Amino acid sequence: MGRGLFVVLEGVEGAGKTTQARSLSEWFGRLGLPHVLVREPGGTPVGEAVRNLFLERGDWQIPPETELFLILAARGALVRQVIGPALARGEIVLADRFDLSTLAYQGFGRGLDLEEVSRANRLATGGVRPDLYLLLDLPAEEGLRRKGGGGDRMEREELEFFRRVRQGYLQLAEGSDSVVVIRGEGGVAQVQQALQRALSSRFAHVFVPGGPAGSSGPPLPEERS
Repeated sequence: MGRGLFVVLEGVEGAGKTTQARSLSEWFGRLGLPHVLVREPGGTPVGEAVRNLFLERGDWQIPPETELFLILAARGALVRQVIGPALARGEIVLADRFDLSTLAYQGFGRGLDLEEVSRANRLATGGVRPDLYLLLDLPAEEGLRRKGGGGDRMEREELEFFRRVRQGYLQLAEGSDSVVVIRGEGGVAQVQQALQRALSSRFAHVFVPGGPAGSSGPPLPEERS
């Protein structure tokens, strides 16, 4: 069996990644597509322990470098214990965040050197890369408004931090045919339809019944519907 398909949902806080990931997973199920849904950090005992430490210990001052290494420790376990085996079985892996988040948050947001972050990430992942990133783009102000204040350690960051993160995401998406930008301002159903269209267009052989076998289709422009 050939390698499966690795798809990642990315975006700032409040963009709706978790809700949309669940809806995509339900859609995959209706299509009869074997898949696994994972989140970062999390998905393994190590990852869930890191998640608790990373998000819930708001009373701790965690330096940016430590934050990076915590995320990469969880990612290394997730790739080797969950993502890699699922891809080897020919399944779809749908992830709520992956390495683009690290570049946006710890790179652009925290100010760590992007090349050093990328190099550390390659070590953590063993070179495993997503086939497609679906970036839910939303103004930072709107994302925080949706969250309604409070929240976990990351959600309590200042507005300017999330503005840097959003700008980082958009810069990373520029000129990349592996990142499709989806506007996140619409309703849940509207955004879900845009995500499904993006996947069906890029991977018709997987998501369109009777689609062209063995063809992944042309690269997509940014999705703005």
